[in-house]
Amino acid sequence: MNLIAWIILGLIAGAIAKAIYPGDQGGGILGTIILGIIGAFVGGSLYTFLTTGALNLTAASLSFGGILIAVLGAIVAIFLWGLLTRRAA
Repeated sequence: MNLIAWIILGLIAGAIAKAIYPGDQGGGILGTIILGIIGAFVGGSLYTFLTTGALNLTAASLSFGGILIAVLGAIVAIFLWGLLTRRAA
């Protein structure tokens, strides 16, 4: 059941982050889920670091606060992915 919760959290967080972030990110439904799951890890880890001072690889939970943290993490992941894939003009 944990895997299904991760996929649902990834889909929700990735879709919200793609809707908020300006521009076209592409990737389809699978890219949205992967982006949301990465965002859950990024957001959960940053939240844990800011609240406890310890850098642990954790993820957000399937709750309102967890979705908010995962969306913020997914926005960071979109930004970083854009920096990595940006073409030099």
